[in-house]
Amino acid sequence: MEVPQLSSRPARPGRVARSFALIALLAAVVLPVAALAAAPSPPAPVVPAAPGPLTPLSVGLGYIPNVQFAPFYLAQQSGAYRAAGLDVTLLNQTNGVLTTLIGQGSVDIGLGDGTDIITARSQQIPVKYAATIYADFPSVVVTKADSGIASAADLKGKTLGIPGRYGSGWIMLQALLGSANLTPEDLTINLYPDYGQATALAQGQVAAITGYLNNEPVQLGLQGIPVTSLTVDSIVPLPGPGLIVGESTLAAKHDALAAFVAVTLDAMRQIIADPQVGLDATFAAVPDLATSADAQRAVLAATIGAWSNGYTDAHGLGAIDPTSWDKSVAFMTAMPGSPVASTVVPADAFTTALLPAP
Repeated sequence: MEVPQLSSRPARPGRVARSFALIALLAAVVLPVAALAAAPSPPAPVVPAAPGPLTPLSVGLGYIPNVQFAPFYLAQQSGAYRAAGLDVTLLNQTNGVLTTLIGQGSVDIGLGDGTDIITARSQQIPVKYAATIYADFPSVVVTKADSGIASAADLKGKTLGIPGRYGSGWIMLQALLGSANLTPEDLTINLYPDYGQATALAQGQVAAITGYLNNEPVQLGLQGIPVTSLTVDSIVPLPGPGLIVGESTLAAKHDALAAFVAVTLDAMRQIIADPQVGLDATFAAVPDLATSADAQRAVLAATIGAWSNGYTDAHGLGAIDPTSWDKSVAFMTAMPGSPVASTVVPADAFTTALLPAP
């Protein structure tokens, strides 16, 4: 789950390369945590009571508490979830475990990579993608701006650092290389299972790395290292992280889930209009992050930039593009060493039933 001006949206990454140079200090790398735990939150404000009893919803956010989750913090602290009849508990868990818990109905709804949903469906895990959060795919290849690497073709023969040969970053890399008729065997790949690839790039140990557009490019830019990020949005429109639900929960709590999605999308709109409200909500939920306010502002700005693209501009925030799912399933099924274990029908991997009417 893995970054542009606060007052306006950044340029779209329709081309393969774009550059990031930001000027704050990133306080923490976004890494998964091993155990499920309730995310910290401040005392709830006094808000008008919702009519009738509240429906409890457990919500998995996928990583450690972070500014990327500002919409959830804002909606909870403002009382918007409660006003919609929801008693929301925010949880943190690693993506792979969270997807299984949601499929089992142990967690009601949460954030998950779209590519993970395709893999999960192929393994008969009954989960569906219900709303787009990251309209731009956040996994990118990052190089120093003066490296001479400006396109996928320039990666041939270079050394590249990655956390491992798995997940959305590995899928993105193969899509990017394939656009230049390259494969991972055309590069020298170094593994950094401790997510130290950004340091390796800074120190010149590798020529490029995989990372997230609101993480590694930010870290390096803030160290005074201008970078170029290579994206896949115009190559294969892979589905980025979004809200995912289990089929049994979808049937049992449809109206509550639809209310949750609507309130969360509205909180995103509020933050797009005024990023400071997102920062304030994050600092209330995770006070330690307030000590690096400029860094968090930079990460949030990059995150906001990934929430929308041309499709969501036309169809509404959170909209799901069926064509992109068709292409993504086809690509992932055909890729070497595919994680897709059995046939996946694209239309079965997502649902638009929880999205507000345009």
